[in-house]
Amino acid sequence: MRPLFRRLVFAVSFCLLLVLLGGEYGLRVLGADTGKDGAYRQIDVYSEVLRKIQTDYVTVPNVPDVTDGALHGLLDSLDSGSSYLSPSEYKIYTDRPTGGSASVGMTLSKRFGYATVVSALPDSPAAKASFKDGDVILAIDGHSTRELPSALLNLLLEGKPGTQVTLSVIRPGKNDPDKVPLTRADIPTPNMQVQQLGSGAVLYLKPVTLSSARVDTIAARIQAMKTSGEKKILLDLRDVTTGTPADGLRLANLFLNTGTLATLSGQRFATQTFSADPKFAITTAPLTVLVNGGTSGAAELTAAALADNKRADLVGQRTFGDDSVQKTITLPDGAAVILTVAEYVSPSGKKIMRDAVTPTVAVDLPVNPDGSAATTTSADPVLDKGLSVLQAKSA
Repeated sequence: MRPLFRRLVFAVSFCLLLVLLGGEYGLRVLGADTGKDGAYRQIDVYSEVLRKIQTDYVTVPNVPDVTDGALHGLLDSLDSGSSYLSPSEYKIYTDRPTGGSASVGMTLSKRFGYATVVSALPDSPAAKASFKDGDVILAIDGHSTRELPSALLNLLLEGKPGTQVTLSVIRPGKNDPDKVPLTRADIPTPNMQVQQLGSGAVLYLKPVTLSSARVDTIAARIQAMKTSGEKKILLDLRDVTTGTPADGLRLANLFLNTGTLATLSGQRFATQTFSADPKFAITTAPLTVLVNGGTSGAAELTAAALADNKRADLVGQRTFGDDSVQKTITLPDGAAVILTVAEYVSPSGKKIMRDAVTPTVAVDLPVNPDGSAATTTSADPVLDKGLSVLQAKSA
């Protein structure tokens, strides 16, 4: 068994070395020296740990399972966008439908080892079952999310219309998780919410989702302000998780005619700088933006660009922190590594994936002693505060 074990150690070490050399986050803290220093020394440590497990553990271990778990943990420890996929997991990932799958209307990401709800679409199965930002999902159909790679979390929520998926979720005030069955459904794209507030002087826009078409719709509605009598804009980016980085940057450009929108960089990724183009700027109207923990990805780029260029106040809570570029590296045994190779940086230099976006005017939502949301005199205190901040601005 020892020759087999040595071959396994060599194979695992080789895979680890590929990961270490593959991207910006490749254990830089271990150093870049060769020989017995830095990453190579750590591989020796890893090999020694494997040997101790094989010789001293209470039972003879399944070494492939041990190394598989180690590789999952290695990639999960980097960031929420990086994943190790075993050969069977990678097949599930590559065989996924390219479009048209039903879903439960919820976005998940890894936080503190387990899946966390980023946001749930209005009127979706997830929203109707009271899933909300920050809920911790312990298991999906009995599979612990701690052991599931990040790349599969949202994929497992999809499937044929009418089929069920059961989630184990931690609810405030309860010691044991609730098992909540959700029925997958075809969810239409939610309509953008448009209102006139402040006696008609404020244009309230809630995109709900971001896409190229949705940004076009926002642009057209802002253009219509010239004849509508509205003089200020309240842009609600709470719980917006969809859209490409290009969508988020173009949305910011509607309000900015100059300045840096964001930069994109990585260890082996040529730095790109995105700047506002005056020909796409539409309005100089006073602007306030609402954000929360469900503001993620493209919407975070919009919020960061507007705040750092002093174009808008951000009102609400800290955003989720999730915008980066991944590269898929296939391995000889059919497994794969999905590795974050670049991340977006705000105009002021904050790395959005690590630091998220902090509101300029924080609004703490009251909670009960058991952690559940407390009843307030206002149906939406963040909206009220945002409107107050905006109305104080000169038109």
